[in-house]
Amino acid sequence: MDKEKIERYRKLGLKMTPQRLAILEYLEGNTSHPSAEDIFRHVEEKFPSMSFATVYNTLEALKEKGLIIELNIEPGKKRFDPNIEPHHHMICEKCHRIFDVFEDFSVDLPPKYAQKFKVKRSQVVFYGLCSRCAEESK
Repeated sequence: MDKEKIERYRKLGLKMTPQRLAILEYLEGNTSHPSAEDIFRHVEEKFPSMSFATVYNTLEALKEKGLIIELNIEPGKKRFDPNIEPHHHMICEKCHRIFDVFEDFSVDLPPKYAQKFKVKRSQVVFYGLCSRCAEESK
């Protein structure tokens, strides 16, 4: 990770330890939407003495600073997305991979709800089969 990015994280009030840097490096550009467990397993290879709490606390700090998005789109499992640009997701119900959807479209609330609620942001999640799993299912 370059010094400019490290300095940016420091200015946001994040303490930069080697373990945190490894977590940030793993997340940078990662499109797999990893869970905390996935991140822990990856970073643990480099830092065997690191605790799961370090990963979890780092993810919470990144989330609070608006640097990652927590996805609650799979029952009982939180996933994290380092791409904070507005986008939607597709989830394969067979292999459980998550894909980003960057097309711009809107979903409007019906008028009876729009009167009672001001939408700031939204996310649509599509469930189905990815092309690979659909092909295997034939």
